[in-house]
Amino acid sequence: MLEFFWGMVGSRPIEWIAVVCGILNVSLIIRRSIWNYPFGFAVVTLYFFIFWEYRLYSDALLQVYFFFIQFYGLYVWLNGRARDGRIIVAPLGAGIFALYLGATAIVWLIVASLMAAYTDAAAPFWDAAVAALSITAQFLLSRRYLQSWYLWIAVDVLAIALFYTRGLEPTAALYVVFLCLAITGLFQWRRAAMQPLTT
Repeated sequence: MLEFFWGMVGSRPIEWIAVVCGILNVSLIIRRSIWNYPFGFAVVTLYFFIFWEYRLYSDALLQVYFFFIQFYGLYVWLNGRARDGRIIVAPLGAGIFALYLGATAIVWLIVASLMAAYTDAAAPFWDAAVAALSITAQFLLSRRYLQSWYLWIAVDVLAIALFYTRGLEPTAALYVVFLCLAITGLFQWRRAAMQPLTT
């Protein structure tokens, strides 16, 4: 059991700190608090070095995207707050959301095809789907859209199945925690979106 736990959070202090920062980051996002960003910058920086050390270069480069998109998100969130300091959930039409999903599908197919053709990736289409959805989910989250949580839920479900089938059960268990947080975030943000604005 202890071995399983260490498999979830890692065996080194940098991995423990990354997991704690990640959970704090998501918890504060659920509360629509702008203070999630210090933990967000910390967690992507830590995971960049962790993935790079394990030679997971695609995942490391994804952290670079997450790092810079958070500057954009911080700007949008700073200018989209209610009187209580929490950010206002922004509306997103179904048509525009469908366009985002279409663009995500195109990116997914291109990346997955390239990985399948030129690398020895074990599950190129599955892995690329997680990456493509994560990129779009983070962008929509930066723009304060409720729909970002649908994509994070999809990312977590895909990641749980991917890691479980690859024999990474502890990592899959950690994503179950993130899935529970994403579902909580969806309900919290949906409730906030239905409340009258207090600006």
